[in-house]
Amino acid sequence: MRSFLLLCVCTVLLGSFTVLNPSSLTSDERKFAVDHLNTTRNELLNAVKGLSDAQLNFKPAPDRWSVLECVQHITLTSQGLFGMMQQTVKTPNDSAFKASVPDTQFIAMIEDRSHKAQAPEPFKPVNAPFKTLAETLKVFNADRDNLIKYVQTTNDDLRGHIAPMPFGKADAYQLILLISAHTNRHMQQLNEVKADPNFPKK
Repeated sequence: MRSFLLLCVCTVLLGSFTVLNPSSLTSDERKFAVDHLNTTRNELLNAVKGLSDAQLNFKPAPDRWSVLECVQHITLTSQGLFGMMQQTVKTPNDSAFKASVPDTQFIAMIEDRSHKAQAPEPFKPVNAPFKTLAETLKVFNADRDNLIKYVQTTNDDLRGHIAPMPFGKADAYQLILLISAHTNRHMQQLNEVKADPNFPKK
């Protein structure tokens, strides 16, 4: 009888250990990511609120993106990066390796627009299936809601799965921060368009 009770207790403890996966994100990590995702979303929504079609489609130069194109690019890239993160989590656990830079430095690197980069062809605005701001923001908000819910609830070992990056290695958690930091990077670009002296008044 005593052996049976001991077996039951061990089963409960092991079951609890599985649920409380020590490799899952800490509460601070979840909060940090969710706060950054919400902040960059709100800043983007506020930046485009109330803009007219003329303002949304204005280009400072033929080879520059408009405000709308910036939002389309942000949305396309967010989808692509989330897919990349999901694929990274499916790779063998690589916990012996660590991310090349701390989270805050990683975000700062992505948001730094002093270093320009050419967008991959699939993420260029011309390839966006959503054509209006309303359509684009509908997709953007739905994707951001899903991502935030994932961060809040996942037990995936996001720190133990590593993706190669141009500058080194990033873990799957940092790929989520990449989505948020990329939003900020191109919101800066969007605001540069709005600051152009030829930007329509209305």
